[in-house]
Order: sequence, then structure tokens, then C-alpha cells
Amino acid sequence: MSITQQHLLDIYRARQLGDPAPPAPGTHDRQVVREWRDERRFRAVLAGRPARVRQRIRHALGRWLHPRRHLTG
Repeated sequence: MSITQQHLLDIYRARQLGDPAPPAPGTHDRQVVREWRDERRFRAVLAGRPARVRQRIRHALGRWLHPRRHLTG
């Protein structure tokens, strides 16, 4: 069963029971990722490590997505 089929089944069950419909899949993904990132930064600070993970990831992604820009430096 796909995610869409499961969601449609959940909506049907909610209507049968008179409950509000559940949110669509992926509705809160951004919020979950932000909370996960904040938790990682918080734990890094507690462990005495630098919390600047974003710059390392952005640099690595930049090297992967734009390899020509990073050939000279």
C-alpha cells in the first residue's frame, strides 16, 4: 500500500468516525527537519563541539553540485 492509499484510507476512517481528517503526508516535514537540526546543534554545544554544522554541509554540497567552481580553490 502506498502512502497516498494509506492517507485516503485514513481520511475515509476519520469521516466514518466523525474525526477530523489527518494531515497530508509531508505536511510537517520541514518542521521536523528544523527540530532535528536544532537538537543536533544543542547536543553539540553540550558536548563541547562547535555547532556550525550548516557551513560544512553547505560547502560539501557546493563542491558536489558545482565542481567547476571548486577546482581552483
